[in-house]
Amino acid sequence: MKSLGNPYDEKISLTHSKSCVCETCKAALGPMTEKQSREAFEKEAERLEASDHSHDHQHGHDHGHEHHHATGKKTETFETSEDMMDRAIENAIVRGMFGQNDASRRRFLQMVGGGTLAAALSTILPLDKVKAAVKESSGKLEKSKLKVGFVPITCATPIIMAHPMGFYSKYGLDVEVIKTAGWAVARDKSLNGEYDASHMLTPMPLAMTLGSGSTAEPYIMPAVENINGQAIVLHNKHKDKRDPKQWKGFKFGVPFDYSMHNFLLRYYVAEHGIDPDKDIQIRVVPPPEMVANLRAGNLDGYLSPDPFNQRAVYEKVGFIHILTKEIWEGHPCCAFACSQKFATEMPNTYAALFKSIVDATHYSAKHENRAEIAKAISPKNYLNQPEIVVKQVLTGRYVDGLEKKVHDVPDRIDFDPFPWHSMAVWILTQMKRWGYIEGDVDYNKIAEQVYVATDTAAVMKDLGYEPPNKTYENYTIMGKTFDYTKPEEYVNSFAIKRA
Repeated sequence: MKSLGNPYDEKISLTHSKSCVCETCKAALGPMTEKQSREAFEKEAERLEASDHSHDHQHGHDHGHEHHHATGKKTETFETSEDMMDRAIENAIVRGMFGQNDASRRRFLQMVGGGTLAAALSTILPLDKVKAAVKESSGKLEKSKLKVGFVPITCATPIIMAHPMGFYSKYGLDVEVIKTAGWAVARDKSLNGEYDASHMLTPMPLAMTLGSGSTAEPYIMPAVENINGQAIVLHNKHKDKRDPKQWKGFKFGVPFDYSMHNFLLRYYVAEHGIDPDKDIQIRVVPPPEMVANLRAGNLDGYLSPDPFNQRAVYEKVGFIHILTKEIWEGHPCCAFACSQKFATEMPNTYAALFKSIVDATHYSAKHENRAEIAKAISPKNYLNQPEIVVKQVLTGRYVDGLEKKVHDVPDRIDFDPFPWHSMAVWILTQMKRWGYIEGDVDYNKIAEQVYVATDTAAVMKDLGYEPPNKTYENYTIMGKTFDYTKPEEYVNSFAIKRA
């Protein structure tokens, strides 16, 4: 809930970049490392609190919210969504005064105090009138009670944690997050209107819009839920078969046909000379059933979302062969998606839900929040996993079932909501390559229709985050360059393909 922190408190950061210190702020703080700047700030906070415990907080700016000083941090509770909106508006105004440079705001407050800033601001702007005008322009929610589906995997972290950690209620929504058995169920419940929105795999809204594998219905994907976050797991009996050329005859599981898991597994084995349709078997297995099928010998391995890769290690039935970030660093995985109809017919509700997801995604991106999030999403009604397993995935400190050492890979899973159009183009090339779609494909048109990057950028800016200044970029995947301007050439460049 940092985005609702007290803007008049120098100890509270209002920025939400991945490192919590944007480039502008880093420049303002001087040539320090992130760790040094964080330590310096914490020491300064302790000094201020020790010298004047009542500084700033006795000047009438608590607005009736609860504050906890023991750790130098504050937790705020709000009685109504109106209170939350008031705080959000104040934050936006104060951030704007300092040009979104949070370091400058905090330095200024250290010099003059929050009371002085608030008093000066009230003489310049009629805050009550500004708040009323913003609320009136934002419009009432057409629907506040929503149903959002999720498959119980760590890729759904922002969608799940937004419930117990208050990100939905922050934007006036009463969201029921519904655990869903698998992707076909998530797709079908979305198509028949049982879900207002859903956790999906990044290829799914593309396929649903095209009518590939289901009835065609326009879907949009305003936010990527996570990047990286997958792995190839093999049964322990295959520890002597680390070369994919030895995998002929293997049976692999993936969670869905229209998934990055399927397309990355196909890409990986094909680059090693293995035809995924002729030399191995690829079966669709719901993620919660992956470990049991591996243990039973029904699968030799799988390319799955976590926590089921780490769970196989925890259960001592499998080992992590490779993280998918080693195949494509920063690849998309899961997404937040809804029908175009929902976004069009309920624009205010859609906007509030969208903001809550983007805010939760950025909160998830901060590593200092990962242990807290692991605790929040591990219980039975969410992931139903041992907290230690979820924590290993989210923090990137894990064992792989091969070596005795602990690996430290902070971006084993990461969170970035921006839906790059070039990601959609790459996915479409793989759908074309393996015969999931046929004929001429207008790659850019479909990508830009489904992946609404412009909307995402606007919401990110509104919440104080910095979006990319472009929507397309090239990628290097296993040493091979993907040029988004030449998708058809890319498809034809592969020796193993169906197209």
